[in-house]
Amino acid sequence: MRAAPTPILKDLVLVGGGHSHVFVLKGFGMSPMPGVRLTLIGRDVHTPYSGMLPGLIAGHYTYDEAHIDLQKLARFAGARFLHDDVVGLDVEARTLLFRDRPPVGYDVLSIDIGSTPAKNSVPGADRFATAVKPIGKLVAKWDEVVARVLDAKGKARIGVVGAGAAGTEMTLAMQYRLRNLLREAGNTADPEFHLFSSSADVLPTHNAGVRKRFRRILAERGVQVHLASRVTEVLPNGVKDQSGCEYPLDEILWTTQAGAQQWPAEAGLAVTPGGFIKVGDTLESISHSCVFAAGDVAEMVNHPREKAGVFAVRQGPPLEENLRRALLGRTGRKFRPQKQFLSLVSTGDAYAVASRWFLSAEGEWVWRWKDHIDRKFMRKFSEDLPMQNMAEMSSPGPLLTDDEARATLAAAKMRCAGCGGKIGAGPLERALAKIEPLEREGVVVGLRGADDAAAITVPCGKVAVQSVDFFRAFCDDPYLFGRITANHALGDIFAKGAEAHSALAIAVAPYARESKVEEALHHMLYGANEALREAGAALVGGHSSEGADLSLGLSVTGIADPNRLMRKGGARPGDTLVLTKPIGVGALFAADMMGQATGRWITSAMESMCRSNAAAAQVFLAHGATACTDVTGFGLAGHLAEMLGASNAAAEIELGAIPLLDGAVEVTLAGHRSSLYPQNVRVEALIEGGPHGEPAYPLLFDPQTAGGLLATVPPHALDETLAALERAGCEPAVIGRVTPAKDGEARIRVQS
Repeated sequence: MRAAPTPILKDLVLVGGGHSHVFVLKGFGMSPMPGVRLTLIGRDVHTPYSGMLPGLIAGHYTYDEAHIDLQKLARFAGARFLHDDVVGLDVEARTLLFRDRPPVGYDVLSIDIGSTPAKNSVPGADRFATAVKPIGKLVAKWDEVVARVLDAKGKARIGVVGAGAAGTEMTLAMQYRLRNLLREAGNTADPEFHLFSSSADVLPTHNAGVRKRFRRILAERGVQVHLASRVTEVLPNGVKDQSGCEYPLDEILWTTQAGAQQWPAEAGLAVTPGGFIKVGDTLESISHSCVFAAGDVAEMVNHPREKAGVFAVRQGPPLEENLRRALLGRTGRKFRPQKQFLSLVSTGDAYAVASRWFLSAEGEWVWRWKDHIDRKFMRKFSEDLPMQNMAEMSSPGPLLTDDEARATLAAAKMRCAGCGGKIGAGPLERALAKIEPLEREGVVVGLRGADDAAAITVPCGKVAVQSVDFFRAFCDDPYLFGRITANHALGDIFAKGAEAHSALAIAVAPYARESKVEEALHHMLYGANEALREAGAALVGGHSSEGADLSLGLSVTGIADPNRLMRKGGARPGDTLVLTKPIGVGALFAADMMGQATGRWITSAMESMCRSNAAAAQVFLAHGATACTDVTGFGLAGHLAEMLGASNAAAEIELGAIPLLDGAVEVTLAGHRSSLYPQNVRVEALIEGGPHGEPAYPLLFDPQTAGGLLATVPPHALDETLAALERAGCEPAVIGRVTPAKDGEARIRVQS
């Protein structure tokens, strides 16, 4: 018997990585609440800071300088990060809904998903205009706009609909950047810019001095401003205003009044006619308790304000306090936003205009002031974060104290082992009831029913191929963890050329309230079952237990023709070495644990791990691969050494030909290594030569999770094999060739 860690008692879920939520994340990282599981759900891994968007478009900032890395911030906060898009909300069941994953439950919910320009009322806007919001999508599309302008024959015509601060800044930023890029390309044909305002002036919410300054600046820059020109239709190649006048355009950006996503209203939350969530002075929904909203998606009914990033920033600290109070069952504290605020509006170049009350000023000094403020804000959520989250370094917040929480904590003080450590029948049965295993031929007794053991049949003349893997969770998302674990376990089956048949699962869930144990099991097994079903395998049973960490193991069975099995041995001199996935998983996740890997690198690695090896295995089998293995824990060099040892052969590999995951070289240069690396590097004794100083060299010994297949292909079948792999959606790489083994010669020669 042993004491259990503090169980999960309540779930605080943040939807969206907006400016208010980044304050909440940092606050909970500095002072966590024992018993509270924090989850961030975000469509974007890197959330753009709106104040630096014009500077990013103009080329003054890099992507990373203008974005907050939510993966890294969530890691600091001790929060789960689910990279997905919420599509619905069930306020009665207190669950969030998704397209492709199970619902996520909450006890307290906060929504900070920003806004999107209201284009639906204007015909053609959705089809032919690029919206400035959500900002993340604009940043992705900006490169496409740049490419089209640079490739255009003649002068490009660009229109911006909306002449508020956002539209005016974007117009001048795009103009500045495109002019510079065209000059660099030797093209002196400046783009033609049109700015459309439904009002009688530009920046209508600012004072007269600011409006006068921008009328002058726009005129000096050659921007054609169309005042009192309300766009009523967007055409494939232009826009039409209320007077019927048409303006031919090649690119159209939309920056008019904000709109909201539909799912909060569809869920029954009280919303404005525009779909914004109505909140009171505590930022809590006026219609539903324990549902909060902040930023552009929220409308404070007693203090309506325009949609501006400054208000979202100011709402961050009071939102954090009131979320804590809601978790403790306490009444929230009222927050009153300011009415006036300082605006620093940039003009594309390193120049800006200041606006406050009836005052205005302009100059390079204003830009430097703005740049200082923006960089200082960003440092709070990047450079100023400690290496580890403050959960281990500061006093935690108050422990949850309601009656049910006390009872759960009392039950958790001493936990039994053996059969007493099993997960109870209730949550287990409910979690399994939501799983739909594949109905597989040959499964006599499977997951459904009261039997304690599965029974399967093997077709006559075939053999069963079996493998087992077990992992402690290496990512915060139980659904993705389940998918990747299943893919990894299936890798050994596919490397043998076998057909996946069935699997048994061993699932461990952290101690928590019964409903939360059920959800953890459901999400993890749902993800695993999806991967198994896609591979043609049935989940036929298993075992569950409680433990300190979420964990999953799978024992997988495949069926194969014994005469067509692929083996590690069999490689012949002259065969080509083909690898189907990039490497670098171990180093990236080691860096991520220290908060030193960017979110997009981890997302890319997760996407690679989610890709099945099934199609690649069938291609290798069909085209006569002489040997095959999956590249996993022992790293590329270790698994290649096993293959060569079993084949009594040697190999030459080209380091520069080995595909690498994004960021793998960067984290390796920074000194990050997996904890298994010291054991893996022992295989270096079998390596001759080798460019030890090359940044990618250590990645030869990097352990992979759900890595690709490494196969040896005869020369006559190489072209057809590579073509078939590409048709199957793989990205194969030729990394070397098999050579004869010689007495005393190292088995692997590495060339740069």
